[in-house]
Amino acid sequence: MHVPDGFINAPVSAVTGVVAAGAIAVSLRGARRELDERTAPLAGLVAAFIFAVQMLNFPVAAGTSGHLLGGALAAILVGPFTGVLCVSVVLLMQGILFADGGLTALGVNITDMAIVTTVVSYAVFRGLVKVLPQGRRSLTAAAFVSALLSVPAAAVAFTLLYAVGGTTDVSIGKVATAMIGVHVLIGIGEAAITALTVGAVIAVRPDLVYGARGLRQRLKLRVGDELVDAPAPELPVAARTSHRKVWITGLVTSLVLAGFVSFYASANPDGLEKVAADHGIDKKTEEHASADSPLADYGVKDVSDARISGGLAGVIGVGVTVVAGSGVFWAIRRRRTTDASPTSVPEGV
Repeated sequence: MHVPDGFINAPVSAVTGVVAAGAIAVSLRGARRELDERTAPLAGLVAAFIFAVQMLNFPVAAGTSGHLLGGALAAILVGPFTGVLCVSVVLLMQGILFADGGLTALGVNITDMAIVTTVVSYAVFRGLVKVLPQGRRSLTAAAFVSALLSVPAAAVAFTLLYAVGGTTDVSIGKVATAMIGVHVLIGIGEAAITALTVGAVIAVRPDLVYGARGLRQRLKLRVGDELVDAPAPELPVAARTSHRKVWITGLVTSLVLAGFVSFYASANPDGLEKVAADHGIDKKTEEHASADSPLADYGVKDVSDARISGGLAGVIGVGVTVVAGSGVFWAIRRRRTTDASPTSVPEGV
């Protein structure tokens, strides 16, 4: 789904750049309300985890692969405003360091992969949570469905952008059919990864999951030989596990995924690449401005061993993303603390 330079013309790219900038500005303000002393450290980790899992392309059809977009996962774990920022940080790191996603198309990619996926998924998630029985299984199911729908929604958004600003003369109907069809399949993988991750965090520290705030968790009491519902305390129910252990576990997992597991990812083109090649969308693709980057194409320049080169690039990417993301969210959290501090009263008043 990473759109390269040359797919979308300059005017539409500029408009999406303005949209992306506006959404980021709004998200910076909104994230102040979402982030607290528990979730601020988690947000940088979520960005790094999304970067790592995006390196794990999985096969979805003959000659086609897919990977996590991450909007649903980020929105549910740390909130929709913070989620937009998480995915935007990932896209920025990928575009600058790894030549993945065009720099002139950065606004297109943020609009499509960060804004659309986050807004759609979180709206669906909140709607499902209101009607489903309260509990961990319902949260996990809501995460699955919201992530599933977010991917074809992004495919529709790209198709609309291409219909307005595409640089080649192709049948939009055929593009839409191909994009939505393959991304429904990719959405299944997105949904599985999102549900498993959200379920794992809820099982350990439900109080860290933004989407679980304000919900009630059903507990069971044994009465005789039967289990009956007991009055349930409100989430969060603080687990004994320190958030520091959760953070370390998440970081180690991200490093292993990017540094080792990524070597076994599918080498097939992803959904957009396949559709672009089949329908001629890629005829005017431009060379990436960061094509000469020492980390371009997720490999370390001058390291000949593919396994080592890709693994090092993945580890570097996770490290840079977690540092950049944590810095952004620490600054937001600090700004919130400053804004919330009592206003000083001048002398003599």
